[in-house]
Amino acid sequence: METVGLGFFFEDLPVGRSFRTIGRTVTEADITAFVNATGMVEVLFTNMAYLHKESGYEGRLVPGSLVYTFAEGLLIQAAMQHTGLAFLHMELNVENPVFAGETIHVECEVTEARLSRSNPGRGLVRTRNRVLTDSGKLALVYTPLRMIKCRGAKAEG
Repeated sequence: METVGLGFFFEDLPVGRSFRTIGRTVTEADITAFVNATGMVEVLFTNMAYLHKESGYEGRLVPGSLVYTFAEGLLIQAAMQHTGLAFLHMELNVENPVFAGETIHVECEVTEARLSRSNPGRGLVRTRNRVLTDSGKLALVYTPLRMIKCRGAKAEG
């Protein structure tokens, strides 16, 4: 019987492959939990009066790092269960703010894929991940390099 929800193997990720994740709405409770768990008690995230007065933003601002971690969660659910082995590098640009109540999704495109020379049975895959809101606003762009398991590779150790 087939198991669903497993990630893509290296062979499933040629350069040019693109896909989109499902969406995830960021709630006020998500922001509060994230700020408390990480200690990011910046007034932009904890003081609405300050936020409105000093920034001009009307809604509850979502930390960019929370938007990024939610994007990663969406990608792990969609593409990396049982096949992702390591997160090696990333560049990230925050393009626009996200506010409580907005829904985000990730558009992912494979931009680099090569077999690892030092780790047989593993490949290195770089993607360009665009995080967009439900209204089409670009929130983040990041380009992680990951180590991905090859199909049929045995676990080491």
